[in-house]
Amino acid sequence: MIYDTQILSDNDDNIIKAAKTLNDGEIVGIPTETVYGLAADATNEEAVKKIFIAKGRPQDNPLIIHIADISDIEKYAYDIPPLAYKMAEEFWPGPLTMVLPKKDIIPLTTSGGLDTVGIRFPSHKTAQKIIKACGVALAAPSANLSGKPSPTSAMHVFDDMKGKIPAIVDGGRCSVGVESTVVSFENDTVRILRPGYISEEDIKKITENVITDKGVLNKITDSEIIRSPGMKYKHYSPKANVIILEGSIEKFCDYVNEHYAEKTYGMIFDKDKEKCSFPYLTYGNTSEEHASLIFDRLREFDKIGAQTVYVHSPEKNGVGLAVYNRLLRAAGFEVIIL
Repeated sequence: MIYDTQILSDNDDNIIKAAKTLNDGEIVGIPTETVYGLAADATNEEAVKKIFIAKGRPQDNPLIIHIADISDIEKYAYDIPPLAYKMAEEFWPGPLTMVLPKKDIIPLTTSGGLDTVGIRFPSHKTAQKIIKACGVALAAPSANLSGKPSPTSAMHVFDDMKGKIPAIVDGGRCSVGVESTVVSFENDTVRILRPGYISEEDIKKITENVITDKGVLNKITDSEIIRSPGMKYKHYSPKANVIILEGSIEKFCDYVNEHYAEKTYGMIFDKDKEKCSFPYLTYGNTSEEHASLIFDRLREFDKIGAQTVYVHSPEKNGVGLAVYNRLLRAAGFEVIIL
């Protein structure tokens, strides 16, 4: 089916309209503080299938469900550890997803065939209003074509989903810019499955028992079970060949100049603009700015027809680890140490 995709302002009438569309089993692009999500009733298997079709998403890539109140966690999960409640009190609403044993109300289609489900309480007020108006949790992976850079504006969603979905609710530019931190629990230990704005350092304020899954910085084999989105497949990638360069800006510039060809670009820090003689886009100076701008810049490279993009590597701690994780997937793990 081809839709006349509408971009709706996030006024009360349109929130009700979007909720009715979702309750009728359709899918809608919605804003969150992280990235825009492609939402469907998480309990409606047929509606959820439409997400996979619209995105071209692998069926074993689990979806995160979004709730609008901490107490709703008990509607969709069981055997919730005390540590999860502590995490919720500290970080919800916000960019944290917790993987927990799912109740049968969540179909296996939503959970990617797993007996667990990722649950998040977003802080974006429009997202909260839509979820509350629906009266049910919403499955909502990023609202982009599978493998492409995630959308941080309503127009990004429109570019990817025009004709594939009936509506997009425009809640403005996403403030965080990278997907949520995803964690699971192993006894009294928190395992970070996907890094995000909430960092290991933040979680250690709750518990010192924090480990980062090997899949954050390494390829996952085809035979391994994935419990979080963004672990297994190539993600976040523009049409250009993305290559991460680790080293000083001087070595970065030397390398790009030596390997420069037509339609080659750099992605650099704002502070380094005067040091580069080749075409480039900047993505801020701090890790938080990198997170906010990374997907916008990767999409911009497509618009300008870039064929090769050399990215000056961000820091690998705090929010920077989340940015580096996304760049690794965008680059297909192609990293050059200078």
